[in-house]
Amino acid sequence: MGSDPTPSIETTAKRMECICSSISMGQGQEIHARKLVDKALREGMWVLLQNCHLGLEYMVEIMEQFSELEKDPEKVHNDFRLWITTEVHPKFPITLLQMSIKYTCEPPSGVKAGLIRTYDSMSQDFLDYSDSPYYLPLIYTISFLHTVVQERRKFGPLGWNIPYEFNSSDWLASCLFVRNHLDGLEPGRNVSWTTVRYMVSEVQYGGRVTDDYDTRLLITFCRVWFSDALFTGEFQFFKGYRILKFKNIPEYLDEFEKMKTVDPPQVYGLHSNADITYQRNMTDELLDTILSIQPKESGGGSGETREASVYRQSKEMLDKVPPNFDPHEVREKALRDSLDSIYDAKVPKIWLRSSWSSSTLGFWFTEFLERNIQFSTWCFEGRPSSFWMTGFFNPQGFLTAMRQEVTRAHKGWALDMVSLHNEVTKLPYEEIKMPPPEGVYVHGLFLDGAGWDRRNSRLAESTLKVLYTAMPVVHVYAINSTAPKDPKLYQCPVYKKPCRTGLTFITPLWLPTNKNPDHWILRGVAMLCDIK
Repeated sequence: MGSDPTPSIETTAKRMECICSSISMGQGQEIHARKLVDKALREGMWVLLQNCHLGLEYMVEIMEQFSELEKDPEKVHNDFRLWITTEVHPKFPITLLQMSIKYTCEPPSGVKAGLIRTYDSMSQDFLDYSDSPYYLPLIYTISFLHTVVQERRKFGPLGWNIPYEFNSSDWLASCLFVRNHLDGLEPGRNVSWTTVRYMVSEVQYGGRVTDDYDTRLLITFCRVWFSDALFTGEFQFFKGYRILKFKNIPEYLDEFEKMKTVDPPQVYGLHSNADITYQRNMTDELLDTILSIQPKESGGGSGETREASVYRQSKEMLDKVPPNFDPHEVREKALRDSLDSIYDAKVPKIWLRSSWSSSTLGFWFTEFLERNIQFSTWCFEGRPSSFWMTGFFNPQGFLTAMRQEVTRAHKGWALDMVSLHNEVTKLPYEEIKMPPPEGVYVHGLFLDGAGWDRRNSRLAESTLKVLYTAMPVVHVYAINSTAPKDPKLYQCPVYKKPCRTGLTFITPLWLPTNKNPDHWILRGVAMLCDIK
């Protein structure tokens, strides 16, 4: 994912003076692929079949054809090669994989490795294309951006809400656009930065992006980096990462070799704590893999069996379930999954269908009890002074109801002209004794990617080794205006869980900051209702 081997294959074929023809697989492409392979077998061409996970039936045919050719190798030209590119697919023919030489093409790790791969695959003619003084800095900036957008994926939701498959075709399309743009410039005219930013951030790379806040991040990268400052000798992406301008590719490669192998997260716009997040995610993934391959049967030792352990845990939870709850019986089909999940301290899948996700069964059950307390208090003791956002199945509906309540309280207000606004108080939840005159108090929110300056009530850099910062109580209310908010405020998205997707998105909140909001966009700052 994230690296297209096509340019490397085509460059290798050109270097070896071989003809290379490619076909992208899909519906109806089998006929053309069959003719091309037969022709290549006779004439000694190279054939590249792309996206073969979309043509699995033809892959079975290829497997059978090559099995027959093994019996009569004289029918195969010595120069014939068949290249197959595919994504991981559970139904891809295993025998075909065993017959093939496997080559895993992944994006390189780090700025140094990324730039080396980009410039190593570039021809000298490509570098010599234009004499414009803008050409080489722009190509280098696009190459640096290409490495950064790929590397941010390893930081999980801090880097991108959705991990996109950016590859070399995005880089090439952006470079070709810059070439055409510079060719069309009249002598003495500057680069149209609005055009370049739009094409790179919203068309070439942005064409893959489906999340609004990821689009905002790409636009911010281009706004910060693509400007006239690019052509000054003082410009740096980060301390020690400056623009390189050489005439020959070997000079670039020699300079790249002097770079650090491991880059600080600040190069990608993130805080140094992001590296802790990355290492923790890798560790969690490793431990989950180890746990998943453990034997599921009971051992022959004298210790507690799996069944006895699950029975004990289930009984402990049932004893803590509040009255008036009716636990249902688990059917036989889901019994094995529930048994394995409870033993591994995971939430059974059958529970997740009608509840919420959580990292462990203990956290899930604690949240279940806390949700029950909030709703019981609200129903039988009156409206709470402050609401725990995590305790709602539909927080968006709760905030919409608050907007309706405020709209009805003001004569002449229309719901479609009312928007949400907020103010971060200096009070912790324990000091909230009364609800606000209008709107609601909300507690239990955490900042991810930034800290909070309680004295000045504004965003601040995260404390080292502190990944999440608990927020004071936030006053959310409605105003009779749909005008844009103050551009000096940072629009901070709020999510239910650490997994930032459209399904977990709740609403944006606007936070004061003494820095440019672009800084926090690059940091990937968001609010989370739950960090477990």
